[in-house]
Amino acid sequence: MSKEYETVIGLEVHVELATKTKIFCGCSTAFGGSPNSHTCPVCTGMPGSLPVLNKKVLEYAVAVGLAANCRITRYCKFDRKNYFYPDNPQNYQISQLYLPICTDGWVEIETPEGQKKIGIHEIHMEEDAGKLIHDEWEDRTLVDYNRSGVPLIEIVSEPDMRSADEVISYLEKLRLIIQYLGASDCKLQEGSMRADVNLSVREKGETAFGTRTEMKNLNSFRAIARAIEGEKNRQIDLLESGEKVVQETRRWDDAKETSYPMRSKEDAQDYRYFPDPDLVPVSISDAFLEEIRAKQPELRTEKMKRYREEYDIPEYDIEIITGSKHMADIFEATVSLGAQPKKVSNWLMGETLRLLKEKEMDPEEIRFSPEHLAGLIALTEEKAVNSTVAKEVFGVMFEEDIDPQRYVEEKGLKTVSDEGALRRTVEEVIAANPQSVQDYRNGKEKAIGFLVGQTMKAMKGKADPGSVNRLLKELL
Repeated sequence: MSKEYETVIGLEVHVELATKTKIFCGCSTAFGGSPNSHTCPVCTGMPGSLPVLNKKVLEYAVAVGLAANCRITRYCKFDRKNYFYPDNPQNYQISQLYLPICTDGWVEIETPEGQKKIGIHEIHMEEDAGKLIHDEWEDRTLVDYNRSGVPLIEIVSEPDMRSADEVISYLEKLRLIIQYLGASDCKLQEGSMRADVNLSVREKGETAFGTRTEMKNLNSFRAIARAIEGEKNRQIDLLESGEKVVQETRRWDDAKETSYPMRSKEDAQDYRYFPDPDLVPVSISDAFLEEIRAKQPELRTEKMKRYREEYDIPEYDIEIITGSKHMADIFEATVSLGAQPKKVSNWLMGETLRLLKEKEMDPEEIRFSPEHLAGLIALTEEKAVNSTVAKEVFGVMFEEDIDPQRYVEEKGLKTVSDEGALRRTVEEVIAANPQSVQDYRNGKEKAIGFLVGQTMKAMKGKADPGSVNRLLKELL
């Protein structure tokens, strides 16, 4: 009888904070930029240069901690984590080991069995390292220090997750909390959110943990799910064949769907941590904490609850709209301009999602303004444009955020509301299509659809289909 195994997973999630400048100096944190152009003596580790903490980093770290139900450490320090690596210019990283900024938190995730709390062991502030570029053509390695000193928070979970689905659910929850706080854009593909997976397996019913491995180089939810599946099976195969799992750091190769060892796992003492002598301890006052607490925005869970009470829109719409802070902001602003919630939701759930998918864009990249969406909805309400024209205008608005009112005027797309002109066109279509007229009179309801189409064509699409239908029936 084969044994049943259980997977035990904990995550270390690094999040790049959305500050304009680095954690200990005034250099820009903008993504891109030519190599080594966002640098100074502090972030390139020049001897004698002194770091100074960026207050915004502290504010974001505390805001994330509060949103994740953590205890905030009122007196915290920075430590040096010593290791030699070419992308780490000082030969140490400034991090927090002994007194991290946040401890003992939790977030709640949805699982098929219901709600589950995932514990957060700690959140600490630290600086990012530079980036190595391996030039195989010239057989040399280059280093870009633009990322060196970019502020990070590392969110360390408890080993409370038992499947890839729970891991993805936890990451989604963290990502939305952090995006709603405006603390980071959390783009996995740009590396502003990175997850290392600590995973072990044990026989079902066991209480002791198995030997864990840590997996790095995971830059999409899909890669994380595949890596968990791959590593779980690798460890079970080892145990089944009587071998031992070695504690080590492994690198996941998503293209080959396999992992390989990078180094045997270090312990904290290998890093010879000690308090950073150049940085003063951080003392957090009641007033500072209250100020951050007062600025906390409405997070997704509360927003969903409010939408159910305030707006008459389906649960599915609520889930999708609140799944992006930017989309929720557009929805609320458009409604506050007087548009009906259901109409706004229809445009976001229909054409917006279709175009985002077609252009492989993120909801955070939506460019059109709430004013222009409200304007387009008003045009359709007044029957100034029909649905076909409205979609055409929306397509341009999605790309260039044009004023729909002005665009319709300039392009002559307004629905012809001159009853006389419409009646004349309908009469001409009836005269030109005796067969369809006969079919309709013989009870073929579908024939009227053809006549509506012919009228719309003659009116260059600028008629209201409802009025055309009514007039045709009246004249027939």
